[in-house]
Amino acid sequence: MIYFSLFSPMLLYLHLFFLFTLYLMCFGPNKIVAVPLGNQTDHLALRKFKESITNDPYRTLESWNSSIRFCKWRGITCSPMHQRVIELNLKGYELHGSLSPHVGNLTFLINLNLSNNSFFGEIPHELGKLLQLQQLRLNNNSFAGEIPTNLTYCSNLTDLYLHKNNLIGKIPIGIGSLKKLQSFSVWRNNLTGGISSFIGNLSSLARFSCDDNNIQGDIPREICRLRNLSFLLLGLNKLSGTIPSCLYNISSLTVFSVTENNFHGSLPLNTFNTLPNLQTFFIGQNQFSGPIPTSIINASAIIWFDIGTNYFVGQVPSLGRLENLHFLNLEGNNLGSNSTKDLEFFKTLTNCSVLYEFSICCNNFGGILPNYIGNLSSELAILDLANNRISGKVPAELGSLVGLINLNMAYNQFVGNIPSTFGKFRKMQKLMLSGNKFSGDIPQLIGNLSQLYYLDLHLNMLEGNIHPSIENCQKLQYLDISHNKLRGTIPIEVFNLFSLSNLLDLSHNSLRGSLPREVGMLTNIGWLDVSENCLSGDIPITIGKCISLEHLDLQGNSFNGTIPSSLAFLRGLQYLDLSINQLSGSIPDVLQNIPSLKQLNISFNMLEGVVPTHGVFGNATQVGLVGNKKLCGGISKLCLPACPVKDKKHTKHNKFMLVAVSVVSFLVILIFVITIYSMRKRNQKRLFDSPTIHQLDKVSYQDLHRGTDGFSANNLIGSGSFGCVYRGSLVSEDNVVAIKVLNLQKKGAHKSFILECNALKNIRHRNLVKIITCCSSSDYKGQEFKALVFDYMKNGSLEQWLHPEILNEEHQATLDLSHRLNIITDVASALHYLHQECEQLILHCDLKPSNVLLDDDMVAHVGDFGIARLVSNIGGSSHNDTSTIGIKGTVGYTPPEYGMGSKMSTRGDMYSFGILVLEMLTGRKPTDEFFEDGENLHDFVANSLPGNLINILDPGLVSRNTEEKIQDEICENLIPTIDEECLVSFFRIGLNCSMEPPKERMNIVDVTKELSIARKTFFAGKIN
Repeated sequence: MIYFSLFSPMLLYLHLFFLFTLYLMCFGPNKIVAVPLGNQTDHLALRKFKESITNDPYRTLESWNSSIRFCKWRGITCSPMHQRVIELNLKGYELHGSLSPHVGNLTFLINLNLSNNSFFGEIPHELGKLLQLQQLRLNNNSFAGEIPTNLTYCSNLTDLYLHKNNLIGKIPIGIGSLKKLQSFSVWRNNLTGGISSFIGNLSSLARFSCDDNNIQGDIPREICRLRNLSFLLLGLNKLSGTIPSCLYNISSLTVFSVTENNFHGSLPLNTFNTLPNLQTFFIGQNQFSGPIPTSIINASAIIWFDIGTNYFVGQVPSLGRLENLHFLNLEGNNLGSNSTKDLEFFKTLTNCSVLYEFSICCNNFGGILPNYIGNLSSELAILDLANNRISGKVPAELGSLVGLINLNMAYNQFVGNIPSTFGKFRKMQKLMLSGNKFSGDIPQLIGNLSQLYYLDLHLNMLEGNIHPSIENCQKLQYLDISHNKLRGTIPIEVFNLFSLSNLLDLSHNSLRGSLPREVGMLTNIGWLDVSENCLSGDIPITIGKCISLEHLDLQGNSFNGTIPSSLAFLRGLQYLDLSINQLSGSIPDVLQNIPSLKQLNISFNMLEGVVPTHGVFGNATQVGLVGNKKLCGGISKLCLPACPVKDKKHTKHNKFMLVAVSVVSFLVILIFVITIYSMRKRNQKRLFDSPTIHQLDKVSYQDLHRGTDGFSANNLIGSGSFGCVYRGSLVSEDNVVAIKVLNLQKKGAHKSFILECNALKNIRHRNLVKIITCCSSSDYKGQEFKALVFDYMKNGSLEQWLHPEILNEEHQATLDLSHRLNIITDVASALHYLHQECEQLILHCDLKPSNVLLDDDMVAHVGDFGIARLVSNIGGSSHNDTSTIGIKGTVGYTPPEYGMGSKMSTRGDMYSFGILVLEMLTGRKPTDEFFEDGENLHDFVANSLPGNLINILDPGLVSRNTEEKIQDEICENLIPTIDEECLVSFFRIGLNCSMEPPKERMNIVDVTKELSIARKTFFAGKIN
């Protein structure tokens, strides 16, 4: 008691002191704030991440500064309790740089999404420190190196997306330890090795995609343990062996693709009985054999079915229950038995109401084409029956499939006339009927197929004349009607098909008359063959205007006269056959100057004189001369006789002729000099009177002539209203440039030159074509010469990408939707600059796809300011003295009020922009013949929104023509989904800009805001 009483006050004081100290720590003026060290670590890690970014085109990381807390930076999400970073999401901002290893210090991170950017270098091993990480999405970048084995420490991972990179090496075996992993995607890399049995340990795995790599070996049976597996994508590899039969028992499977491997064996008869959810079945381009299992009838959910290019045999079973079937590919097998029963399954296909593409090409199907083929899906766009043994007449009912875009019936045994019902194919773009026994005339109905760009009727028994209605096919770029029995002359209308670019083949017929001089109108034709006919007369010199020709075959006719020297203008010509004709005279020396000529055959004519020794004549294996008895000289390997020495008794006569020629030459030269002097005086006066061009350094004609190889046709890259554009180089420029040479004979060309110089001399914007210099001088003949020099755009014009079928452009990697939306934004940015940011308002006045150029990175640049107008500001309002009466512009893109004399305005440019947007999204030009009864592009879109988006969207964006496109779409997530709401927003912008009343059109400020919102929404909504 005494002890307690003595120390009780002391204990009390100690207790009070402790409470007081605790109070000060928590609530006092110098309270200790609980700031975990981790916050500083996260902040530092993010700063290091930003330092590794070398290019940020959308200035996404501008918010990453000290003015706001890092938890509020764009793309960052923090936990409310600890204020630690739990999400770093910068998907689709086109960031360029390496991924900083400091990201591994964000130890609370749950979601890391850097997909759809341009990251390069290796994936840091430090990511293995992110033990809380659930979603790692690095897809669609340029990461290289191997998949880090340390990722196997991220035991909470559910989604691992590494596809569309440049990764190498094997899939780490340790991945099998990720028990929570649901999605594992590594497709389109350069991975090797095999699929290890570890795959069976991923008990939660639902999606596994390693398409488009170099993976070998077989599919391990352990994969059958994955009872939740829905996506299995193994195509485009080097896998082999047989498919484990247990795979067909995984009822959750919706997508199964092993296309383009080396698998063999047959499909079990009950394959599809246990796959009720199967939507995609791709096993094409393997070595599968045996019959198609009849159990396919139970796969009622199937959408994509491809067994093409295998060794399947027998009859095709009933497919009538596959009501969702969209794509059916049976081509390249041994199906059918050349019997009348082979095509009976067509009747069951009439229940497949959404069938879009159907191919039985390259099989053994026989019998006649049944009438009920006309009852197939109205959605059917692609039908391929080629390379079979189908016989008889083509049923007229086939013409009921009015949605067909591509019809291939080549190399069968069809007889009779081409049905008149084919005239209903108003959407037809590619029609192939070659290699049959069609007879009668080429029907006039061909002229109704205005969308046609590919027509192949060769190797039939067609007769009569070529009907002039062919002229209506103004999109035609490939025309082959060779090896028939056609008579008459070649109609001029054929040469009015300016779109012809790939091929015109009229060979092996009985055509008579001359080759019309209008052949020179085919300036884009690459292959021209009229051989083995009965043509006569001279070879027209206008053939030299076909500057794109690579293959010219005139052999086996009765052409006479001399070989035209104008052939030397065909600088890209590789093959020339003039044999078996009645040509006379000497061989033009200029033929040896065609640099690309690899084969020349002029045998069996009546040619005489000296054979040249250079160019193609310098190789005896490349030139044919037999049958011309009066030829001499040439290289020794041709074994021709030496040319005779001139007779001495004619020496005096020759001397007299030499003197006469000398006198005449002197007089000609004197007249020429006087003429040049007079022209120079006139030109100097004209140049003196021309408006001045300030602030642009000028370049000489000699420099441009040298830089384009004498304005060679090989360097010609385009032509327009006022001249031609050449690719060239200048001593003062390190890179290739584009040189626009004005045709000063064209009315308005002088004014266009001055307008374009003055419009572009003071403006600079990333989305405008940069003018480098100009030339205002005289050429070597004393003629006035004017040219503009611009930055060269490697990827050409937007028109070449939107309409390659018209312009003979080969852009296999077509513009996807992302590219198109970026280009729309780029063009809007250029217009915003011209309308809002220049000291002097500039009206473009001719905005259209051919005036939008694409650089190496597919960034759009607006060009061609040849009819632009500069508008001064007077009293705070825009003032322009020039009305649009007489302004040409371009039909379809020029606003309607300009045609009624209204003055040019920004609203006119907005109309052109709106039409451009609609054209990019629909793939249809405003002058498309598709529009009938007064309908136009604006109405076509307005009448379909918002419910029928698929009917107006460019077929190239939703096309199922190629397996590669389908495979990509499947890899991205089975059914190709398009954010309809965002697309409608873009369509609405196009519609609101192209309203007929000018006051109802959007201005560029509002357009820019709307585009920014719609674009961000679209890219944020894309499936990873």
